[in-house]
Amino acid sequence: MKNMLNFKNFTADELTDILNLALDMKKNPDKYKDALKGKKLYTLFEKTSTRTFLSFTTGITELGGTYYNQLWKDSNFVLGEPVSEIRYVCRNVDIIMARLIKNETVELFGRNVTVPFINGCDNSYHPCQILADALTILEKFGTLDVNFMFIGAKNNVFNSLVEFFSKMKKGTLYGLTPLVNNTVCGEDFYEEAKKTGHYIELDPAMTMEEAKGYADKMDILYTDTWVDMEFFNNPEYKEQKEETLAKMMPYQLNEAFTADSKAIVLHDMPMHVGFEISQGVVDKNLEHILDQAENRRHAEKAVMYTLLKSV
Repeated sequence: MKNMLNFKNFTADELTDILNLALDMKKNPDKYKDALKGKKLYTLFEKTSTRTFLSFTTGITELGGTYYNQLWKDSNFVLGEPVSEIRYVCRNVDIIMARLIKNETVELFGRNVTVPFINGCDNSYHPCQILADALTILEKFGTLDVNFMFIGAKNNVFNSLVEFFSKMKKGTLYGLTPLVNNTVCGEDFYEEAKKTGHYIELDPAMTMEEAKGYADKMDILYTDTWVDMEFFNNPEYKEQKEETLAKMMPYQLNEAFTADSKAIVLHDMPMHVGFEISQGVVDKNLEHILDQAENRRHAEKAVMYTLLKSV
């Protein structure tokens, strides 16, 4: 039995198979309408969600299965001893997806589940988002061999991008990340990725003119929110939020920065328009961004199918 906590226990060939399956599922939905008939998915949310909830629940339904959703705050996971709760849930369903705050909680699930488990997002990794991104790249470029520049924070999305590009050994990820979030990927995570030659860490002290020079050579420019969604409107984080926004505003993806670039712009959503990305850049690239968001569903269908067939 396999889980998907991140990409560590998947080979490049296995990830390629998942992406090819996702492409086929998207092109030929009727072929798979009963692929997971009778299978039950449990979704658990400690973090807010739109795309993760909708993509997984519509995805399992399109494959013939059913889902049962629960908020963390409404569950007995909040009361203490989690292992028995995990084991109980596994007695009732065939597969679990949880969107959790801490990577440590995801790892706890991974060690104790008796049915396949999918990390729907934690503070360190977001594997399903990156599979959707990869699916979008394949659709738009026909290959993963692209020049890809991420501008923003070293966060869960960025970490999974680093893991993916260094694992697949196709294309090159350029990271311009002046902000570093608290993640638990390990001290050698980025250094090991650099050794593959498929991840290049740009100096955050470079001028924006230098950064623009890189952007002009890219196929894809990608950004993400600078402030975690659950903190953005929380008054307790007002001072930290203001400091972060002041530091990061020079790195906004806007019309001036993208003027000479032929790259498409991607964003994993939800967006804070006027902060990490301008309205003009959103308007120009909205169809690409929506394609990317829709592909969450197709990528996740392929993940669920693959993990359930591995049992």
